[in-house]
Amino acid sequence: MREHFPDREFFMRSQGQVRFIKISSRVQMGAAALVVALLVGWTLSMGAMAWSKYRADADRSSLLVREARVATAQERLDAYGNDLEGVKQDLIKRQEFLEATVPMLPDDIRNDDTVSDSTGQATETVEKVGALLPQARGLAEIEARQLAFVERLTRYADRRSKRAENAIRKLGLDPRTIVRNAERQAMGGPLEVLATGRDGSIDPRFERLGLSLARMAALERGLDGIPQVLPAEAPMVTSSYGYRRDPFTGRAAMHNGLDFKGPIGAPIYAASKGRVTFVGRKSGYGNVVEVSHGNGLMTRYAHMSKFRTRVGQSVAAGDIIGAIGSTGRSTGPHLHFEVRINDRAVNPRPFLETAPDVLKEVRRVPELARRQSGETNGQP
Repeated sequence: MREHFPDREFFMRSQGQVRFIKISSRVQMGAAALVVALLVGWTLSMGAMAWSKYRADADRSSLLVREARVATAQERLDAYGNDLEGVKQDLIKRQEFLEATVPMLPDDIRNDDTVSDSTGQATETVEKVGALLPQARGLAEIEARQLAFVERLTRYADRRSKRAENAIRKLGLDPRTIVRNAERQAMGGPLEVLATGRDGSIDPRFERLGLSLARMAALERGLDGIPQVLPAEAPMVTSSYGYRRDPFTGRAAMHNGLDFKGPIGAPIYAASKGRVTFVGRKSGYGNVVEVSHGNGLMTRYAHMSKFRTRVGQSVAAGDIIGAIGSTGRSTGPHLHFEVRINDRAVNPRPFLETAPDVLKEVRRVPELARRQSGETNGQP
């Protein structure tokens, strides 16, 4: 080791004086050892974090695909006999949770083999409890109805997730990426554990429901952010995505968007739901607005004459965000529109042409189900 870290001398000249500084081999070896220890510690901590994340994702995925455990009649009988008042409180907690989800549940829910079916077990439980503990039969019936409701709602969430997944794939995107990105979003708030029992345990059927609802919400939020509205009321697209002859140099050049010809001052619309992340000038683009839609997807609107939005503002599909102009590198008034995924430009045309029909079909089924449910219940 001393051969690699010999004693070293350095000199410094200042105002005509020379000073010598000596660094011994022991000091050098100590410093090197400290650096190596820090690097090893950092590597181990990163590895531990990555492994922990991998295990958490694996556990969550396995819970989504396996059937939730069904409590046996004997387990519920023991619970009723040991603490009738405690069971009542558990059921009240569950009921509060279920009442908050009632508006989401339409009538057209079919069976799904990936979700548990407690119908037979629940009937057995009610009969057994009623025979041995007649005073608890009513509670057993309430619990059976609750579990049936949870399983139906889980099937509903899974069916909506499947429809959203299919729509996202038709548009050339990966639904798995959308779900992963949703899990990485900043979030917080007080801890409210899902339908826990008095001992802190979570019924696996409620946990399965919670994961299904979260997945459904993530996928449908992703659909909302997909470009689906024409950004300008233009009669024609004057320049498409891809290679073209540059209007200034005459040479072949890549065009990363669509150009919509229109008069100065004509409105420009947000192509989908999102949040404004940039308002200002960019070289070549002139006046620009950029809207982030989540999942790495962003739309850019260039050559504007006016801004009608601000950074941080939330916009819905079709909201006016500016006006057509001819600022920047432009030969005349038009809107240059781009779609970018992880800052890589992609062709906007498939989104604008396909998304409206795909999303209309996805949203039509739940809407019809809600209307049918309302008519059945005598609601307007």
